Formats: sequence, C-alpha cells, structure tokens
Amino acid sequence: MADFDVVVVGSGPGGYVAAIRAGQLGLRTAIVERAEVGGVCLNWGCIPSKALLRNAEVVGLVQHAEDYGIAFDNVRYDFGKAIDRSRQVVERLTTGVAFLLKKNGVVYVEGHGGLKDSRTVEVRGSGRTLTTDNVIIATGARFRDLPNLPIDGNVVITSREALALREVPKRVVVVGGGATGVEFAYVYSKYGAEVTIVELLPRLTPLEDRDVSVQLERSFARGGIRSMTGSRVESVEAASGSARVTVSSAGSESVIECDRILVAVGSQGNIEDIGLEDVGVATERGFIPVDDRMATNVPGVYAIGDVTGKMLLAHVASAQGVAAVEDIAGLEPPALDYDMMPRATYCRPQIASFGLTEAQAKERGYTVKTGRFPMMASGKALALGETEGMVKVVVDAEVGDLLGAHMIGAEVTELLGELGMARLLESTTKELGWLVHPHPTISEAIKEAALAADGEAIHI
Repeated sequence: MADFDVVVVGSGPGGYVAAIRAGQLGLRTAIVERAEVGGVCLNWGCIPSKALLRNAEVVGLVQHAEDYGIAFDNVRYDFGKAIDRSRQVVERLTTGVAFLLKKNGVVYVEGHGGLKDSRTVEVRGSGRTLTTDNVIIATGARFRDLPNLPIDGNVVITSREALALREVPKRVVVVGGGATGVEFAYVYSKYGAEVTIVELLPRLTPLEDRDVSVQLERSFARGGIRSMTGSRVESVEAASGSARVTVSSAGSESVIECDRILVAVGSQGNIEDIGLEDVGVATERGFIPVDDRMATNVPGVYAIGDVTGKMLLAHVASAQGVAAVEDIAGLEPPALDYDMMPRATYCRPQIASFGLTEAQAKERGYTVKTGRFPMMASGKALALGETEGMVKVVVDAEVGDLLGAHMIGAEVTELLGELGMARLLESTTKELGWLVHPHPTISEAIKEAALAADGEAIHI
C-alpha cells in the first residue's frame, strides 16, 4: 500500500489549494516544497507586488491632496518601508497557508521533490521517498532567459529582484507591457522614477481589448510614463549601476540610458530536474501539456498551474488544482473554460476582463454588439476623483449573451465576480440591465454598459 493517495510537488496557489482540497476529501496527502510555502506567488509575486501597488496608490493620493483640500509640507516617501510592509503581508499569508495545510491533515515535506517513477517522489538530498497513487506537479514557471537581455540580478533584473529593492531607481526601462510590466511601471513612476516601457507588440497590455489598451496608454502618458510600443530591445550594455539600452522602432534605433532594466517578458515552466524525462512525462515548448482533467500522458501523474502553460494566473492554478484532485477522488468536475477566466491588472487605473475581446468575438463568427459606459459619467468615480476609464461589454447580437467584459478604471477588478456569475448563469444584457445596483457605486457602470448595448442606457 502506498504511503499517500496524493503527493503534490510545489506549494504555490495551485499546489497548496490542491493539497487542501485533497485533505478535505479525505485523501492521504503530502506536499513537497523546496523553498517557501506559498510558492512564488505568495512570496515573490502576486501578494508582495499588490502590497507595493497599494503603497503607490497612497503616494498618488498624497500627491493630489490639494484636490481634496489638504495641504502639507516636507513629504517623504520611504520605499524601504513599503518593501517592509509587503514582506509583513507575505509572512501573514504564508503562515496562514501553513496552518490550513496542517488543519486539513496535509503532511508538509521540505525539500526538492522529483519523480523517481510515476508512483514515487524522491526528496532530493534527504534520502526520503514518498510512495503515492497519484502525483500532482505544481512547480510553476519563471522568466525565460533572453539572449539580448542577460539578467544579472543587479542592473538587469526580474520582478523577483525588484521586490527586494529598497530604493527606487531614478531611471527605469521596463521591457514588456503586459500585467507585470505595467504594474511595476506604475509603482516606480509614483515614487518619482523616470519610466519607459518597451513593448514589442503594437500596444500595451496586448492581450486586452484594444479600447482598454488605448485608455491605459493615455493614462500612463498623463502620469509621465513613456510607452514605446512596436519596439524591440536590440542590445543592452550594463555597467556598474547603469545601462544603455538600444531600442529599434519603425526602422530606426535609439539609445536609452537608465539605472535599472526590469525584464517582464517571456516565461518557461520549471520542468528541469524533477525527473520528468525518467518517467516519460511529455513536455512541449518548455511546459507540460495536460488534458481537461489536468492529466499528463503518464497515468497517475497530473500537472497544474504555470508549469502547464495554459494561463499563467494564480486563480487559474487554484482552479486546476481543485479539478485535478476532484478527478482523482472520482467526482467528475466540469472542464475549465479558459476563455472565461477572469484577468486582473492592478496598476492605476486598474484593468479587469474576462471572455472574448471585440476582435476575438468577430474572428469567431459572432454578430457582435457592444455597450460602453465611461467612468466620467459615474457618480462614484467622480466622488473618488478617479474618472479615467470605462466598462465595455461584448455581446452576441442575436441572443444577447455576454461574450466578454473589459474594464479599466477605479477598483474595476472587484467587479469581475458579478460578471463571471452573470456568464455562469447565462445572463443576457437584458437581465444585467434589470438588476438593481446600489447607488452610488462603481458597479452601476456594469448595468449602464449592459443597457447601452441595447441602446437603453440612462446616464449617457
């Protein structure tokens, strides 16, 4: 008889959620972690970065305090204390995760886990092996090494090093205009850095709806953040404490001098040195392909989270972890719909979306109509003093079904739950328009956008 029903390798948002769910279902469960409980997300990703973003928001409020009738002198911004606060937040959450694992009877094993065979996990360096009926690989991903952007951890850094810097560089080049890139650009800019974002594709946040990207670029430009879209980093000359970045754009080259280069592009799964090749687990382009059950090509071996390359988002990893464990327990969970997974970016203004963009919906053959409501028409946004942005819904014109929603503005990430539930319950724009929303709230923008899709908006 095996020691465990399930052994999870990796304790990030996918791994620890899978282990807790397995414990809830009465499965004998162990989790193996070589670094900190909670993985990169809790320790060096999602959580500390959001704590820093909150600090940046407070700085932004202070900078506009006179708009609210508040004046003061000699303001100082201590970025080191912001870093300290982010570490305190991390410690509280990781302590909580460790408690939840213990509460649910999960055996926590510290060490580098690897597959000895499809039913045995070896804890490298300890001489310990764990036999199991099922293995869940949840080893995550990391930034890919790019030939023209050699990361030295000093001048050329990733978000991992950025979250430990105690002083804001005076001049920063951010390579990559996706979620990580624009979030750090916002933080550094609020703390006084001169920030340039270099993005290869034609716009920032290129996976978002075009209207959202356009609004973000305008907002960033007003805040002093320079965006070089459709541009490529050709080379980097890094010296002690500074760098020269050669960027090509529209057939010409320019050189940017800076103090730090933050690389926020490219990713690859952590698939090395965990025994995949010994067991015959297939890999593809640096990730582990899985089916709807999160099963790999080897029976009894599952993979979840960033290492699968499906969607590199913490909440997707958690959902995959639950799906894998419930399949192991014989519960037949529904297949995950990756099109409808919520996406959130926490710069200011925030970006929140799910489903198809307008362009994607048209490409898939839908007859599309859209509804928009600008934040400048929202009473709550006006009261907050944050009127940049909009809510946009993408709708199947034939039946009124919600195909996607794309939002940029104050606290719009908090609106994703309502829209996701509406989609889950197959609500139409008519039903979203009927629903009475509290006034004044940002959520009223959803109702108005839905009404706008049918030409019935009240407040525009």
